[in-house]
Amino acid sequence: MRDSFEVRDTDAAGRIGRLSVPRAGVTVETPALLPVVNPNRQTVAPSRLASEFGAEILITNSYIIYKSDDVREQALDVGLHELLDFDGAIMTDSGSFQLAEYGEISVDTEEILQFQHDIGSDIGTPVDIPTPPDVPREQAEAELATTQARLEFAETVDVGDMLVNAPVQGSTYPDLRKAAAEHAYSTSLDVFPVGAVVPLMNGYRFDDMVDAVAAAKDGLGADAPVHLFGAGHPMMFALAVALGCDLFDSAAYALYARDGRYLTVRGTKHFDELDYFPCSCPVCAEHTPEDLEQVSNKERERLLAEHNLHVSFEEIRTIKQAIRRGTLMELVETRARSHPAMLDGYRAMLAHADLLEESDPSSKDAFFYLSGESAYRPEVVRHHKRLSRLSPEGHVLLTEAGSSDNYDESWRLLPPFGPFPMALRETYPLTAEVPTRIDDEAYRQAVVGVQKLVAANPETEFTVAHKGWPADIVAGLPDGVEIVDLESMDKNANETEETHD
Repeated sequence: MRDSFEVRDTDAAGRIGRLSVPRAGVTVETPALLPVVNPNRQTVAPSRLASEFGAEILITNSYIIYKSDDVREQALDVGLHELLDFDGAIMTDSGSFQLAEYGEISVDTEEILQFQHDIGSDIGTPVDIPTPPDVPREQAEAELATTQARLEFAETVDVGDMLVNAPVQGSTYPDLRKAAAEHAYSTSLDVFPVGAVVPLMNGYRFDDMVDAVAAAKDGLGADAPVHLFGAGHPMMFALAVALGCDLFDSAAYALYARDGRYLTVRGTKHFDELDYFPCSCPVCAEHTPEDLEQVSNKERERLLAEHNLHVSFEEIRTIKQAIRRGTLMELVETRARSHPAMLDGYRAMLAHADLLEESDPSSKDAFFYLSGESAYRPEVVRHHKRLSRLSPEGHVLLTEAGSSDNYDESWRLLPPFGPFPMALRETYPLTAEVPTRIDDEAYRQAVVGVQKLVAANPETEFTVAHKGWPADIVAGLPDGVEIVDLESMDKNANETEETHD
């Protein structure tokens, strides 16, 4: 067990946790956003990040400090916290980003870890190899081997009580990501960033990003705090948290502001495309887009950066509240409708429902069926698994209507879950709020439930009584099951009654 991280609440694979950072003497609540601070260009002062935005932790680049003579000497003299004027926890990157961008850096793992320790970093990072997406497998394997050797070496460097990152690489090969995660978790290192996913996010390849994170999560223990390196857009925070990511670093708030871009949870707008600000943060409450046209470039950059921070931290708080209430999946589904690529990411996440189900609470306040994707949520997967434990006997009615004395047992039939004993109808998630006009995906998953129950009880006779299910869906019911269309029966009964009248 890793003593530095404690999980307090869960929903899907998302969690509210407490990351103890001993060197800073603070405990950071996760999910947490780490604003990126460039020591040479501070758009928003770090002290304000804490006092006005609620930042408990930030990240800066130790390699930039290391390469600047003046800043390096100042950092060694007064320490990182005083240099940045920040009392919370500070994580430092190692220069791996510069390595990925420019091909080489003039520092090794031992030197940069020791430097991070000497300037007072609370969470340091070794020099890993951030292998980009889609490279040949041989390259991904070779660079992963180098990263793993450096993580093993990082274990031997005496950094006192500074926590150390163990980046998880592997490019776009899920098996390499999982193997990398298993290796990283086997070390004595502390925090586990999923690296080199920025190109995927920049390319709106959220489905590939999801697969990379899911593979990494599959190789990590439940007590491993996971950092999604470079994930700075609030549009995708909920998706990443539901996958089990705990930390996010955002340079987007400043970089986008520099380009006049305005972040929202539904995407990015250029401020001059807006007639109104659709936000109630202090910046948007006190200014209009026209106001920002009139101020200097520097002032506009600052104001947009502040808005971008407000909307990002608000989304983190929204996600935490959703975890507490058990509505994280509903939030993810809502956010997924913001962009087709986000919907791809959500659908990719649901393909890993078995992984989500491992930590998903068995009881929550409510299950809202919002679209065909809801049919593949972890709660449905769990219900289908549990059907194999049940042993109905005799002739059993599985019905969308009420019970019948003509059968030995009457079970409820509820898309997308399928069959369940009537006694469970008031238990979560079988209390689900389902629309009247349901889609085919819910019916298909209900059929899967029937198939699992029938397969587990070959000696039991079953009758399925449905209300007008599509013919192709009904065709998927198991052989030997008697099928009754309740809507047709009601229609025939009404026609007979009218004839007699």
